[in-house]
Formats: sequence, structure tokens, C-alpha cells
Amino acid sequence: MKEKPNFADRLRAGDVLMGTLVSLPSPEICEILSHVGYDWLFIDAEHGAFNPQQVQGMLQAAAPTPCVIRVPEGESIWLKKALDIGAAGVIVPQVHTSAQAKIIIQHCKYAPNGDRGIGIGRAHKYGIDFERYIEKANEETAVILQAESIEAVEHIDDIVNLKGLDAILIGPYDLSASLGVTGQIDHPIVQEAINTITASCQRANVSMGFFGVSAEAVLPYKENGFTLLTVGVDTTFLIKSATQTLSDMNG
Repeated sequence: MKEKPNFADRLRAGDVLMGTLVSLPSPEICEILSHVGYDWLFIDAEHGAFNPQQVQGMLQAAAPTPCVIRVPEGESIWLKKALDIGAAGVIVPQVHTSAQAKIIIQHCKYAPNGDRGIGIGRAHKYGIDFERYIEKANEETAVILQAESIEAVEHIDDIVNLKGLDAILIGPYDLSASLGVTGQIDHPIVQEAINTITASCQRANVSMGFFGVSAEAVLPYKENGFTLLTVGVDTTFLIKSATQTLSDMNG
């Protein structure tokens, strides 16, 4: 039987993948969102108050919906833990140069393509699927790097041409801060930087990702060829729904 395309395959094929961001350490939230119909869940371990055991429980609750973990930074220990507990891929923040990006990609790949440490965990079905996982992991896990600084924009052509990179995710808020217009993601200087990143990704045939708090914020990027889309945050959904319900009750 032919295997169903995994997240990394779909990302490389240019499928539109709709996800949402999970910032609370709750398996129940992941389980609920997995039933809604998202293609993937963005687990934010950079800003969220998570430990690896909590994140693993969230991945288990979300299954079979693939989860991609944003790690706190691009060090080997974070990347290894995220992949060993069964993430479909990793999102690495604050990537500024091709030299930095190359090292991160190497940390995500087993030899001979990289230097990812070999252990036995959930991703390997605790040893039952060890040999197959080791053989297939380099192709079946996605490496997504965030471009969210002036320096990243300056080096973007070199970054997007690295072997093993699957997508560039634009971090609009950190990018705006780096450009001196914090929070103003629609500012012309921010949009110019985003356009530079977009053009570079298109030339290299690298998938592009974007995060926004609403469909209104993200739809223009979908229409511009972005395929890795993150819309909304668990906390925002809760606040909006609770606020609206209270308003309805108070008249």
C-alpha cells in the first residue's frame, strides 16, 4: 500500500497547509484543534511555557494531525529533543546568516547528511520502528527557518539555496522590531523586506510561510503564493469567544 504523503512531502510539493499556533501547554487544546481540520499545528516552545514532556503529550493528543515545534533556539539539544518526541518538523527562530542556517540543518539530519544524535524515543516508536525511522527521517522531517531580522533579509539569497531547507517562515513582528517600527507589520519598510524575502524564496523554489492572528491578515499572503500558513492563536480564540459571549449576555 502506498504511504500517505507526510507533512514534509506536502510542504515540498507546494500544498497549502493551514495551521494554527498553540501557546498553552495543554494536550486537550491540541486534541480539540486536531478535530477542527487543520493540516498541522504550530507548537510554540519558543515563547510558550513548555517542557519536553508536556510537548510530547500534546503531540500524542493531536495525532494524527502533524505538529511542528518552534524550538527556543537552533542548538542541537533543542532540535534533537523536538524530533525525537515525534515532531513532523522544527521551526527555528532568529536565523540570520547562511552559516548559522547550515549548522541548524546539519543538527536536524542523521549522518552522512548531518550530525543529529541517535537515540530511541517516540519518533522511533520506542525502538519498534528504529531502523526504518533512521533510514527515512532525513526526508520525512521538515526544517523551517524563520527570517525575522535585517541581517536575515541581507543574507536571504544564501540561506534559501541551502540543501535541506524546506521553508522560510517570515516573523513579521520581530522583523518590524529589527527595522525600527515595532509592531507595524504593514509599514512600507517591513513590506519591502517581506517582498525581498518572497522574491528570493520564489527564485529558489522554497516554500514560504506566514503567521497572522486573523484570516484577514493571512489571506493576502496565501494569494501571493505562501503555502505554510498559520492563522490565529489558542489564547486569541479563547479571548475572542469569551469576550463575545460576555458581551452578548450583557446586551
